[in-house]
Amino acid sequence: MLNFCSTWYNDDGDSMFEKFNLLRKQYSEIIYRNYQISYDEEVMQIKYQFEIPNLITFEPTISIPKKDITNDSINENLLNSIIFRLGLIELISYYKCVCPKKVVIEAGFIDEEEQAWFKKLFFNGLGEFFYVNNIKVREEELFEFEVKGEKIELGSISYLGHGNLIPIGGGKDSIVTLELLKDYDNKCFIINPKQVHLDCVKGKDFYTVKRTIDKNLIELNKQGFLNGHTPFSAIVAFTSYLVAYLTNRKYIVLSNEGSANEATVIGTNINHQYSKTFEFEKDFYSYTKKYFQIDIHYFSLLRPIKEIQIAYLFSHYKKYHKIFRSCNVGSKETPWKWCCNCAKCLFVYIIMEAFMSEDEVIHIFGENMLNKKELEPIFLELIGKGDTKPFECIGTVEEVKYAMNRIIKKDSSYLATLYKNNYYEEINLDLTKLYYENHVIEEYLEIIKEAIRNAK
Repeated sequence: MLNFCSTWYNDDGDSMFEKFNLLRKQYSEIIYRNYQISYDEEVMQIKYQFEIPNLITFEPTISIPKKDITNDSINENLLNSIIFRLGLIELISYYKCVCPKKVVIEAGFIDEEEQAWFKKLFFNGLGEFFYVNNIKVREEELFEFEVKGEKIELGSISYLGHGNLIPIGGGKDSIVTLELLKDYDNKCFIINPKQVHLDCVKGKDFYTVKRTIDKNLIELNKQGFLNGHTPFSAIVAFTSYLVAYLTNRKYIVLSNEGSANEATVIGTNINHQYSKTFEFEKDFYSYTKKYFQIDIHYFSLLRPIKEIQIAYLFSHYKKYHKIFRSCNVGSKETPWKWCCNCAKCLFVYIIMEAFMSEDEVIHIFGENMLNKKELEPIFLELIGKGDTKPFECIGTVEEVKYAMNRIIKKDSSYLATLYKNNYYEEINLDLTKLYYENHVIEEYLEIIKEAIRNAK
């Protein structure tokens, strides 16, 4: 295994791009060898095998409790087809450590149209990774597929799904979806559940999936191989589709808001939330219809509205206010905490205080984040005064300004005063309006309209 010398840890952009080119030259391909499905008394386990020749092999796994598998007419070819393609999404995390010029697929077959689909996802899903590491590469230069596996013929498929599968992330968005659809046939879905997830779904039916990352990838990261953000929501999309099929669900109901469509790097297509965008949602919906050929409808209930409107709705669900968590830094601690020092915490604090009292928001976070002078650089990025927005799942610059315009009428904290005196801008938003193109079914769209009808 290659060990990089300390100079590779330099953050200088030129050296990072040099590392990228060196790795691509030294490790020219990654091979998707195979996947294996096994069963014991309690779980169905999927094990993938990816190999970077002359470097390392990875074997990540996904485990699903057998008790949750309720579809008694599973088409094995379709099951294998879904699992194989989920592996292509898992591959992204391992591909990025050396970014080889060739992806060899031995585990199955994808046609030329699919190859283009996955290349688009790899490129856009790794957009933040390329930007942060100063890697300049065009989509057509990134890699080529070499497909050696056999095509899976689906044959005749009988499928009749019902009800909703709702992925739960522990934040306010999926809670809003749960509450809006509380009178429907719902099953919640959680990948690698933590206590906060279980608290959010208390009293509700839910499925869980255990996903493991191969420890060899973590070791490569420690040694200085390439590392960075990957499109986790694409993992959620394919994994939720697999679970929906195994459990006879008709709808996969995401909680991605329309605000996720806004680029993170101003003036580019680079978006931390690419696999939460409507572009990806449309692509995934069309892809599954063509290649899986069953009636499972993937869409986001909250797509028509903005983050600020979601905050308005969530402000009414007080029983969740001490439960929910969105901080990625705090998610690494037990129990999951608000770190109160990152862009995600500050953003959520701001949009919540737009509709709640200062004391209520402090009760959630434990302190007044708008009084923390050290957060001023992050705050300036949130209101559009930086080259980029923070690389977090946050709303638009316009929404942050709208929220601050409400806050400065009642709060004289440091950042509120800074905004009022130096950056105030009149922002008019109609909180009762649907703003974004969407795939929401008509019945559920009416629920959204009713929920925001009297927003103020």
